[in-house]
Amino acid sequence: MFQSLIDVILPVFLVIGAGYVATRRGYFQASHVDGLMKFTQSFAIPCLLFRAIATLDLSASFDPRLLISFYTGAAACFCLGMAGARLIFKRDWEDCVAIGFCCLFSNTVLLGLPITERAYGADNLTGNYAIIAFHSPFCYGLGITVMEIVRNKGAGGIATVRSVFSAMFKNVLILGIALGFIVNLSGLWIPQAVDEALSLVIRAALPTALFALGGVLVQYRPEGDLRTIGFVCALSLMVHPALVWSMGSALKVQPDLFRSAVLNAAMAPGFNAYIFANMYGRAKRVAASSVLIATGSCILTVWLWLLILG
Repeated sequence: MFQSLIDVILPVFLVIGAGYVATRRGYFQASHVDGLMKFTQSFAIPCLLFRAIATLDLSASFDPRLLISFYTGAAACFCLGMAGARLIFKRDWEDCVAIGFCCLFSNTVLLGLPITERAYGADNLTGNYAIIAFHSPFCYGLGITVMEIVRNKGAGGIATVRSVFSAMFKNVLILGIALGFIVNLSGLWIPQAVDEALSLVIRAALPTALFALGGVLVQYRPEGDLRTIGFVCALSLMVHPALVWSMGSALKVQPDLFRSAVLNAAMAPGFNAYIFANMYGRAKRVAASSVLIATGSCILTVWLWLLILG
């Protein structure tokens, strides 16, 4: 029973913990962590996503039932997060959108990929990459669109669409995914030397990103708004995967894709949730604390979902 916790989850969180302790103790400064995060977020992980999408068997991986299951659950949690923030915690509508985004954006890359790989092997990440391919475009598209409508600056529909696309395509992860689709669909061949170079960078991507994530979490302090933060954690860690489980079971998603969908849904909010809150200056304390507390809570909740998945 405890073997999955030891073999799958703890190694991932030990790397995060090492980054946290090293930064907390002063061995790594904030500038060092920023450099690691810049390398992973702006270079290594986009390379990983580019190569994964470029070499993906699209006919086998993009099962509509998988995407419907995952993103219906994500959108439902976004709506529940906004409704709860408004009706239960009496936040204003802009705060509600930022809180809903925390419930929407799972950490599919830094947590979902390594945990699924350790649980089921590198050959069972097809569902992960299919989800990741649409994750940032879907989440940012939904969150920015709703926020711009709520803010109602009178700029009109065209300006809102322009704002959405501008924010999305400044995201390097989305650009890496888009280039991967171009290579895949065009049939272009990646030269062997380039592919080997990509492989070298990719091998450093996830461990470096996990270590840097630990350093980033030092900046976050769990303070205030604890009921709201607990609400966000419950939706992210339990309700989202439960909804995906129900939808995936009803739609009969094939087992390997089903496991990827449920596990990715069970991940804590990514720090993109804080980036979104910071971008609009709304509910920043809730977003930062939710990322920290939910990431720590993942140790137990992901173990629970792994046991349920068998």
